Amino acid sequence: QVPLVESGGGLVQAGGSLRLSCAASGRTFSTDPMAWFRQAPGKEREFVASISWEGDRTYYTDSVKGRFTISRDNAEKTVYLQMNSVKPDDTAVYYCAVVFSAEPPIRAIRGTWGQGTQVTVSP
Repeated sequence: QVPLVESGGGLVQAGGSLRLSCAASGRTFSTDPMAWFRQAPGKEREFVASISWEGDRTYYTDSVKGRFTISRDNAEKTVYLQMNSVKPDDTAVYYCAVVFSAEPPIRAIRGTWGQGTQVTVSP
């Protein structure tokens, strides 16, 4: 199991940007597909984006395509989520996770959820 720590959340105005980070420890990170999920108040957790272990394949949920970018730095054992042109609907707790495959649908994660990082977008 690779412990994950999310960071970078905060309060941002609509139209602004944030970059989330997910730091991993453990020797297997460089061969693990990774994904970001989010959970808004009163809603189920949902898939946001994923990336292959090589970083050459990325996938996004429709609502963030063209606005969010997932990337990774295997040497730093970190996955990023660049969020641009954010909207109030992006308000949620964001989680990263190790997944079995980067290709959606992603129905399970490897290991457990971290604490997440709160993103709040004001109108």
